[in-house]
Amino acid sequence: MKKALLLVCILSISVVTTACINSFAVQELNGKAMTYMEQGNYQEAIERLKSSIDIDNSVFESHYNLAVAYTKTEDYINAMKSYQKAINLNPDFADSYYSLAVAEENLAVDLESGTLFLDENGDLKTSQEDAVYSDDLSVGEKNEVKLTDSEKQYILDLRNDAIKNYNEYLSRSKSSEDEEEVRNQISKLEKSISLETDKVKE
Repeated sequence: MKKALLLVCILSISVVTTACINSFAVQELNGKAMTYMEQGNYQEAIERLKSSIDIDNSVFESHYNLAVAYTKTEDYINAMKSYQKAINLNPDFADSYYSLAVAEENLAVDLESGTLFLDENGDLKTSQEDAVYSDDLSVGEKNEVKLTDSEKQYILDLRNDAIKNYNEYLSRSKSSEDEEEVRNQISKLEKSISLETDKVKE
């Protein structure tokens, strides 16, 4: 089951000088992106945010909002890259770590379900032609995806990174209203990792 995520777009971009044309263009593109996000048109928002980043790659809000849009379209790979860029630009913004952790968890779910797989080069792909499924399934049974050792390790790495990022979120967050929920999620991930590690040892 994928983890739900409350994502907040940040579109307030300060214009340092009125003579800075790039800042106005970035602000306008981010404003259009926000409108598209509110309408649920995430692909158009992504295009505007990518254009904004092409103009000025140093605006934290553009990278964070792009990551949010990618997350909304369930493109967790690109979301993770954009969250990481946002973190590099503004390491003190706690929500980036939380959102990155959620994207990592959801990517792990996609791998486990067979929606994604690792090819022979270690690259993620969106369909698995070589997946092994059971032919005689009873009604209500699910196809079992056979994960490779590389995929199992990748999933473990994603979950470990998610724990690290949830903890980073807690250490940087100024409010603790969701602390218990986040700690419960960390606990679930730790149990999941422990179970998977035990299976590998057997």
